[in-house]
Amino acid sequence: MTQPLYESSPVDTLSTASDYSAPGHSAGATGGATADSRTSQPAPSQPALSPFVQRHIGPRADAVAEMLAQLGYGSLEELISATVPAGIRRSQDLDLAAGLDEPSALHRLRTLAAKNQVWRSFMGLGYANTLTPLVIQRNVLENPGWYTQYTPYQPEIAQGRLEALLNFQTMVSDLTAMEIANASLLDEGTAAAEAMTLAFNARKQKSCRTFWVSQGCHPQTLEVVKTRAQPLGIEVVVGDHCTLTFDTPVFGLLLQYPATDG
Repeated sequence: MTQPLYESSPVDTLSTASDYSAPGHSAGATGGATADSRTSQPAPSQPALSPFVQRHIGPRADAVAEMLAQLGYGSLEELISATVPAGIRRSQDLDLAAGLDEPSALHRLRTLAAKNQVWRSFMGLGYANTLTPLVIQRNVLENPGWYTQYTPYQPEIAQGRLEALLNFQTMVSDLTAMEIANASLLDEGTAAAEAMTLAFNARKQKSCRTFWVSQGCHPQTLEVVKTRAQPLGIEVVVGDHCTLTFDTPVFGLLLQYPATDG
């Protein structure tokens, strides 16, 4: 339930225009009547709006008291003292600014957002402007089930992911005339790292632990590959695929087209 900004007051159904005139001014049909005495009273002060943390942070006070009683503690401080070692507890309160009510917080956020300046991006590296069909925008980009952690159980079914991957693999097989096609992952970096581990586990020469990567791959992809290779003991060699001679045995290669420079 929303809280009114002002306290309610009785409404006088017989009030004339003079009731709503500014103090010290005349109003009415005759023009000679002075303003009603009620208009000279100060406007009701706006009460402080209650903070909106109750809707977002934690249980209510009565629920906290009930849970503490079940645990045998009289306050949250007693519970913290019994569970959190003193060596890692702060002895002083945090130096935090005063809290804001919801309208003030929203105003502050809008003020900060208004300072943003959108510039043309020349980033490239796999990112490009695309035309997004409205059906995709409405059912994917504007559907929180796709981009929040609060996804329903069996996301492969709830989000249609299985069908999307099947369509993708079928399309890739048709385009490349290959017998198999791997399912796409969430981004290029993880897909490249998974391809490396797949080749690593399927290698015939177990002594070979070198993976070759073209320098034309996106830098973010290369970083993910290196991170994934380190705990597996894989040596990542980066070079120019145009001058690759295969003098050193490798269990796999990673090339990108179009390359990171286009």
